[in-house]
Amino acid sequence: MSDQPNLGGAGGAAVNAVPRLALAGICKQYPSVRANDDVHLVVAPGEIHAILGENGAGKSTLMKIIYGSVRPDAGEIRWEGEPVDISSPAQARKLGIGMVFQHFSLFETLTVGENIALALDEPFDLAALGKRIREVSAQYGLDIDPQRHVHSLTVGERQRVEIVRCLLQQPRLLIMDEPTSVLTPQAVRKLFDTLKQLAQQGCSVLYISHKLDEIQELCDTATVMRGGRVTGQVKPREETHASLAQLMVGHALPAYTRRAHSPGEALLRVKELSVASDDPFGTSLESVTFDVHAGEIFGIAGVSGNGQAELLAALSGERRAPVAADAVTICGKGAARLSAGARRRLGFAFVPEERLGRGAVPAMSLAENGLLTAHRQSGMVRHGWIATRAMRAFATHCIEAFDVRCGGPDALAQSLSGGNLQKYIVGRELLQAPKVLVVAQPTWGVDVGASAFIRQQLLDLSASGVAVLVISEELDELFDICDRIAVLARGRLSPARKTGETNAEEIGLWMAGLFGDRGATPPAQQAIHA
Repeated sequence: MSDQPNLGGAGGAAVNAVPRLALAGICKQYPSVRANDDVHLVVAPGEIHAILGENGAGKSTLMKIIYGSVRPDAGEIRWEGEPVDISSPAQARKLGIGMVFQHFSLFETLTVGENIALALDEPFDLAALGKRIREVSAQYGLDIDPQRHVHSLTVGERQRVEIVRCLLQQPRLLIMDEPTSVLTPQAVRKLFDTLKQLAQQGCSVLYISHKLDEIQELCDTATVMRGGRVTGQVKPREETHASLAQLMVGHALPAYTRRAHSPGEALLRVKELSVASDDPFGTSLESVTFDVHAGEIFGIAGVSGNGQAELLAALSGERRAPVAADAVTICGKGAARLSAGARRRLGFAFVPEERLGRGAVPAMSLAENGLLTAHRQSGMVRHGWIATRAMRAFATHCIEAFDVRCGGPDALAQSLSGGNLQKYIVGRELLQAPKVLVVAQPTWGVDVGASAFIRQQLLDLSASGVAVLVISEELDELFDICDRIAVLARGRLSPARKTGETNAEEIGLWMAGLFGDRGATPPAQQAIHA
């Protein structure tokens, strides 16, 4: 930041030997789990410090304790050498602690500017604040309109709001929980430059990410957590991806395996799909055309807010736009005017990007959440009555088959870590033996072990002859598992490329909309095939 004050000088960690933050013996017990168990952590001024661990390892709880939104049961927190009792986020902000949450803390009915204003502890002028938001968001490649209401934002756009809100506070300690999962490679590079600049000025950064290449490039030190305890501390640049992953999960991760298979007939066809967005701030689709074949994984990359929400709604049946019936074809039948239930009866399954609220009902049990989409195939409803035993048996089968760590089929969806809930939702859809699967952000915020498991499940599903469409902002994920990749930008779909015939740099440029005008045939005029 050009107006960021010097917080300790370049290389602040070397200038000042007193830790910016020191935790000793931090404990937090919940009714069914000990989230933090005797945690010790030291962060120096100017240090970028990673916190590594599986979903459910206690990372987010620890960060919330530092930020004052969760109270520890025991232990001591020292801030710049002095013991402190951080009783609220407001007090944390006064100390100079900012946090970007993985699960957003935003009010749906307020605008972006109003949400950011709520985090300010001094008087403000909303118009001037809006101007500042535009300046900072543009400076860091996180463009966001301060006048938009949060309920109209995609998941990726909401994360941008969280990041900009923290940057405006000029923090002395910045906590970032999965900050890059919805950014283009170019925006990630800009964010990294920003974090390195802040660190040079003495700002400390606590960085949580499951992307090990990010950890190795960005972070000076990494503390590893497992089961709520600190199990070690390493210098990421001296480790390999494999060794870091093994430290996190306690065992080596298996390599992806792809069984030999040949793509078959097109089971999902989208033809000249143009849909006007219901949201005044949304993105309308323009002549989107592509096929997904049996036995193929087709990936669509792009930054949130470029038409992904509109495309997913059109494919899933959440929105039946006034288009030709064959604008969306599922297993040979025109489906664009069919309901979501009718599409599922054709063999369609769907994993939305938002786990809590759309993928699962937070206050309902896993058994009840299984009932929501799988009742037709699993005999959970008989003659209009719910068969409780069958419902619980399905949930138990899903929990066991997909290694969902929870309290059983009666556990509430909201009680699970993000990775475990994602495994349950993916498992629920896969157990219905779909012919076409559409999945959005399959491993967003999911640890390396769960990510590897989910990606292998998608590979196995495609090898069995299922057509799989993956919409994701994780380029590494798309290159790992997809046969072909296209990009959705500003409501238009790029040409498709076989995975081995493109690279992250080209796809990253396309994510910024740089296709079609530079020699490629516009996607509106090109049916996309391998």
